Amino acid sequence: MRYFLYARKSTDDEDRQILSIEAQLVELRQYATREKVQVVKELIEAKTAKKPGRPIFNDMLLQIERGAADGILAWHPDRLARNSVDGGKIIYHVDQGIIKSLLFPTYRFDDNAQGKFMLSIAFGQSKYYIDALSENIKRGIRLKLSKGIWPQWAPIGYLNDHKTRGIIKDEGKAPFIAKSFALYSTGRYTLAEIRDKINSLGMAGRSKKDRPLSASQYQRILQNPVYYGVFQYNGESYEGVHEPIITKKLFDQCQAVMARRGKPKKVKHPFALRGLMRCGECGRMITAELQKGYTYYRCTKRQRTCSQRYTREEILATQIHGILQKVSLCDDWTTKILRELEKDKASDVQSSRPQQQNLQNRIIDIDRKINRLIDVYLESNIALEEYQRKKEAHLNEKKDLQEKVKDFAAGGDNWFERAKDFVTDLNRVGYALRDGNLESQREILEKIGSNFILKERRLNFSSEGTFRHYLSGAPYQNWRRDRDSNPRTPCGGHTLSRRTRSTAPASLRLQPIDSGERS
Repeated sequence: MRYFLYARKSTDDEDRQILSIEAQLVELRQYATREKVQVVKELIEAKTAKKPGRPIFNDMLLQIERGAADGILAWHPDRLARNSVDGGKIIYHVDQGIIKSLLFPTYRFDDNAQGKFMLSIAFGQSKYYIDALSENIKRGIRLKLSKGIWPQWAPIGYLNDHKTRGIIKDEGKAPFIAKSFALYSTGRYTLAEIRDKINSLGMAGRSKKDRPLSASQYQRILQNPVYYGVFQYNGESYEGVHEPIITKKLFDQCQAVMARRGKPKKVKHPFALRGLMRCGECGRMITAELQKGYTYYRCTKRQRTCSQRYTREEILATQIHGILQKVSLCDDWTTKILRELEKDKASDVQSSRPQQQNLQNRIIDIDRKINRLIDVYLESNIALEEYQRKKEAHLNEKKDLQEKVKDFAAGGDNWFERAKDFVTDLNRVGYALRDGNLESQREILEKIGSNFILKERRLNFSSEGTFRHYLSGAPYQNWRRDRDSNPRTPCGGHTLSRRTRSTAPASLRLQPIDSGERS
């Protein structure tokens, strides 16, 4: 008789203990030689047999029907079928005499009533094994989800921990993930630019070839909440126990940038100040263009008549230089202010404890709401979609509160850290002026001001809006908001109020300048 040699192995969990295809071929070839079996063709298939529809298996049966072979040589009956449809086909072909012989090194088949009955039992056992294993896997996934454990292959930036069955930070890739979020949140980088920057640092995927990530992969990363500690499975949100790579605040900033950006436009020439200012006459955006080697900024004048003229970039650069000189903070004063900030931070930790307790109570209350929500859903009082939506909202609110608690533990709702960063930025102003890089100067300008207006070739802006979050967030209510009538200038362009010097901590005595008066 002539036989088709059939070897199969899928990548599914249920086949982990099965011999590899190479090992099956070795065993089957040795069996064929030992039993003097004529093999007309070797057929290899890497596909699961849980469902019907295997192309090589179906073609093999078709070739047997056409007389290309008389039987099948396989390692075990479960290599031929793990579902009732394919198992039924095999038995039916044996009944009809189309398949005249079945040979297995690990199983004996006799072409009689008892043999076909035992073969059907073998196929049934294979199907039962698959069904039982599927239930066990689903049960294991449900247990993982209830504990907040990521149930799948780890996303980029994490690794599967085989001890805990959860995920842990990939120390090699996690910093690149964090950097991607940080860059995109600024709104100054497209996905393609982030791809080029991060990939150039050595970021790559998880495949064996370790290929660099594409722009679409970075987009999926930037939209995945798993990186701040919440993940979704089958449409439902879960609070993960894994260590977050970013904060939810940073994640929300990236979603806002992505929502307002849409499809990025291709920039032919990198104008440093384009998109920064609005026209002081008609309120339209200020655009830029290159004429005879010089960069000019002008009002777009869309749908309105505007009398504002072109402004050379050099004129604006001179004005910006003067503005930044006024807010520049020298090294000596920077050191003094940072030293005082450290003292203020230490004293503020004690005073923030009641606020921390209040946040903890709110977190406990959210946990109660989630438990009640689950009960309401189980009683069929709300639809699945509403349950999933409300649970996701509760988890995100809880994550925000947890980050606020962490900020308090780090020192006064992280106000002092932001203040230190701000003082450091003011110290960087002098270095940016010496470098002469207009893009760096614009970055600093956006940190100290807002609502930039260009009118009569003069740049004006508001500094109150930018300084306001430091004033309102300060833990000291006697922080001066108004200008003293007799200011003094210790360094750069900052002024110290006499009243503020006597009441506020030393580290909180910077007085913002009014760009409308001084620029």
